[in-house]
Amino acid sequence: MQLSYAGDNAVILYLGERTGADVAARVQAAANAARRVLGADLIDLVPSYASLLVIYDPLRTDHMHVIHRLHGIREEVDTANVSEAGREIVLPVYYSAESGADLERLAQQCELSVEEVIALHSETEYRVYAIGFAPGFAYLGEVDPRIAAPRLATPRSKVPRGAVAIADRQTAVYPAVSPGGWNLIGNCPQRMFDPDAEPSMPVAVGDRVRFEPISRARFLELGGELA
Repeated sequence: MQLSYAGDNAVILYLGERTGADVAARVQAAANAARRVLGADLIDLVPSYASLLVIYDPLRTDHMHVIHRLHGIREEVDTANVSEAGREIVLPVYYSAESGADLERLAQQCELSVEEVIALHSETEYRVYAIGFAPGFAYLGEVDPRIAAPRLATPRSKVPRGAVAIADRQTAVYPAVSPGGWNLIGNCPQRMFDPDAEPSMPVAVGDRVRFEPISRARFLELGGELA
């Protein structure tokens, strides 16, 4: 764990050189520990792939005291248990050509059947590496290399809410209608961002995510929408 200044009232913790399950576990452990030791002095935490930005209240404390307290969490962070870190979240997905415009093309491109693509995607446990691009957009890794696929050469101007997609070795669920260039393979009826809910997002950095295939009828029953 390395600490650096990141502004007048911010410190950044670097927790690894590249992302992975072990680094994601340390990021989450650091966030939990920082929240505990800083208490009311904390304004916000911004976790990412291999770092944690800590923003504190300069009217209550200063760099020296914040860094001293963060040094105290080093052992807790370095010994974070990867297998126990994060919650296990199960997200339902309706995989089909109807709900995933690129599913059949991706299967052909990977020289697999549609059923094999679905199995490889849904049987993998993913780690939430970061949340960004849009509120609730969780970057999940890592996708089985047999179904990894580059972003589209020309992004779509409109991707439906709930779209489950793949880009390279990452997968994600679009939390709202937006432009996007990822390969669409299904749709998830679970709301990934609700500003009126507490918490507003069902996943956090460091959580473990699995996708559960569901039928079209179950998808509609859970509130899923088809474009």
